Amino acid sequence: MASTAVKIGTHLKELRFHLCLKSASSKGVREYLESSYVNLKLQNPKFPFLVREANDIQPKVYARYELGKESSLPLTNMSKDQVARAVESLLTKSQH
Repeated sequence: MASTAVKIGTHLKELRFHLCLKSASSKGVREYLESSYVNLKLQNPKFPFLVREANDIQPKVYARYELGKESSLPLTNMSKDQVARAVESLLTKSQH
């Protein structure tokens, strides 16, 4: 996902990552963000990608869709590629 252009549809309003900067359980999320964030932001400059850091929390990604609907996925102990697949599943999920 990091090497391809990802244009986010209008159905998705926000993508929010929660992670710990030190824990092993958040390693894949950190690696995913380090390798993909810039490309995602370049392709979607006005889209809100939020990164929330806290000590000793379990990593998770939240997607907010139209009409305030939210969906989330746990990212605990996932590799960078697994995180990319989880994020992609939220990007393509329809909340209509």
